[in-house]
This record gives sequence, structure tokens and C-alpha cells, in this order.
Amino acid sequence: MFKALVLSKTDDAVTSEIQELTVDQLPEGDVVVNVDYSTLNYKDGLVLNGLGGLVRDYPHVGGVDFAGTVESSSHADFKEGDRVVLTGWRVGEVHWGGYGQKARVSGDWLVHLPEGLDARQAMAVGTAGFTSMLGVMALEDHGLTPEKGEVLITGAAGGVGSVAAAILAKLGYDVAGSTGREDTHEYLREMGVKNIIGREELSEVSKRPLEKERWAGCIDAVGGTTLSRVLAQMKYGGSVAAIGLAGGNKLDATVIPFLLRGVNLLGIDSVMCPKARRIDAWNRIVTDLPMEKLDGMISEAKLQDLSQLGKDILAGQVRGRVVVDVAGS
Repeated sequence: MFKALVLSKTDDAVTSEIQELTVDQLPEGDVVVNVDYSTLNYKDGLVLNGLGGLVRDYPHVGGVDFAGTVESSSHADFKEGDRVVLTGWRVGEVHWGGYGQKARVSGDWLVHLPEGLDARQAMAVGTAGFTSMLGVMALEDHGLTPEKGEVLITGAAGGVGSVAAAILAKLGYDVAGSTGREDTHEYLREMGVKNIIGREELSEVSKRPLEKERWAGCIDAVGGTTLSRVLAQMKYGGSVAAIGLAGGNKLDATVIPFLLRGVNLLGIDSVMCPKARRIDAWNRIVTDLPMEKLDGMISEAKLQDLSQLGKDILAGQVRGRVVVDVAGS
């Protein structure tokens, strides 16, 4: 028997309860993992509150990522005792995820935990930080280097933004961070943000298709009006890595930045990302994310805390990364 946070749906209401389950109740897969840690992402908040149509079948165990140790495997790439991490592949949405002390998944979805990273650190990074690394890599692929100028992070105090700031600062970039929460300013400076931009500066639709050139690159976790405003402020040839939609999924913009400044809008998907790219990103995380800054991002929770935390993250009240101690719940 093991513990899991099980979601149930009655009419339109989704409720959660910690239950004792058996391995036989887990969905199909060729690897069983003893889950040590999971985490809380924006998507987890949607799932926990029954929003977004992400979960089709109940009962359901959420948690879009986890790290732990292989208990049993019939997959050629994994054996008992291997340390593994999982993000994406619609785990926690269509397939049961990391909010249980055991998970059974396809070995094709797993990545060996790289040397230098333990399970707790992997989930301090989690889906949000992993996606941040993919965004940084995409910006680099499109020519971004530190000497080209300032890089903006929107939603900078969240999980995506915190990890992106720490990585970019270590790589030598001048980092600007946009936030609407004054109480996070000192935290952002600790993460490596040099220039803090008030959310209101980017929250209104620009009256002009182009504004003064300002940013060499951008990691955008907000979308909506903020993204359209940022596009108008990009330097010639600059790129925006679009990672999130906390500010909305609509984009009210013109093609002028793309046509007259050669701006690139790069969509970053971590869910179906090919395995080779995943391995590259996790290896980059080990070398490019300062572990001492990672420790400063973390708050820890148990399975029983997730019902409230799921509401808090949707309301923008979660700072940094929430690591869920699944094994210790």
C-alpha cells in the first residue's frame, strides 16, 4: 500500500483526498518508480482545481513531474535502483502522475537523473525550470549572447522566471525581471536580476507597432498583452521564448516586429520534447544553474498541502519553486 492524492469529480466539482492504493491500481506502464519528490506547477494548479479540461477521466492522480528510484522495470533502458526524473508526456493530465508514492509509466518517458543532481534538486528545478532551460537553449540557438544586450524575463518571481534568472545571470547576461509583487524584489536580486520592471509597464497594449528597441532576448511566462508589448520592444534580430500564459492565451499584436526588425517568436514545448533534447537540457541544468541559488527558491510541502497551494499558484501567490515531499507525506 502507498499514499496518493486522489482527485474525484462529482457533477462539476473536483475534490481531493489522500488515499491508500495498491500497485495494481496504477495505470499501465513498463517501469514502476518509487517517487521521492514532485513539485507544483501552474498546470498542477489547473488540474487540482478541475480547470482547463486537462483531465478526462476520474479518479485521477495529478503531478506533472516527479523524481525517484526505479522499483521494477521491463524496459531495456532502466533497471531496479536507477535514479530517474520525469517531466511532460501529459503525465499528471491524461496519465497518473507524481502525487503518489509510486508511479507506473512508460520507460520512454523517463530520463536518467544526471550526476550532480539529487531527486529533491531535480524537483526544485521541475517542469518549470526544465522549460526555462529549453527557453535559454532556444534563445542561444537563435544567436543570443551576453554582449548583445539585456534579457527580459516576464513573470520573473514564478518558477519559470526564477530558474531562468539564475541560469542567465550565471551565463553572464544582464537580466531584467518583470513582476507585479514588490515583496519579491529582494528575492529577484538574489536570483541575479539587475533591473526590476513593474508589471504595469508591460500590461497595456502599445499604441504603436514598434517601440524603442530595448531587449536582446526574452523568456516570457505571461503571454497575452505582456507578450505583445514585449514584441514591440525587441531589438533587431532579437528572440522571445514563449513559455507560459499566466496573463492570457490571446495575442493582440501585429506582424511589424517580425517584418521590420526580424524578431523571432519561439514556442517552447516541454511536454512532447524529444528525449535527446531533454537529456541535453538536464545536463545543462547541472552545469549552468547555481545550486546555491536553487536552494533559495525552494519551499517544501506535503501531499496534504496541495489543495490550498493549487489555489495559491493560480492566484499568483506562489514564489519560486514548491517541492513536494511525496515519500515523506
